[in-house]
Amino acid sequence: MINVLFVCVHNSARSQMAEAYLNIMGKGVFHARSAGLEPGKLNPNVVLAMQEDGIDISLNDTKSTNDMLEKGYAFDHLVTVCDEANGERCPIFAGVKQKHHWDLPDPSSFKGTQEQILIEVRKVRDEIKNRISRFINDHQNEKQNQEEEK
Repeated sequence: MINVLFVCVHNSARSQMAEAYLNIMGKGVFHARSAGLEPGKLNPNVVLAMQEDGIDISLNDTKSTNDMLEKGYAFDHLVTVCDEANGERCPIFAGVKQKHHWDLPDPSSFKGTQEQILIEVRKVRDEIKNRISRFINDHQNEKQNQEEEK
């Protein structure tokens, strides 16, 4: 099992979506968790956008990166899904083989009517889903190349 941690600022949107998609799309190969630098509350627009795609994250808790460290979880990949400055604030997790940074807009910063905000949240959701798909494919291609080299 390949363990992946997704980190954003509040663990209220981007990291929660990434965790859900990887656990569904990479089932049996990947196990994802998510955490925030300063955990907040789940973003209701994100919950709604995920429900539109058939995924219920409404009962998820927000978690902190410090909790992950204290519990001693080990991760093969660490993926920051916030802006670069906040991504640099992420603590060091011993044993992480690869660190990735996906600079994605923060749904809590979107302004406008409810529908305008949802349109922007859906764009972030779809971008995360696409990146998860590429992440899985890249891993499968890497594994296949390693096997061919043997």
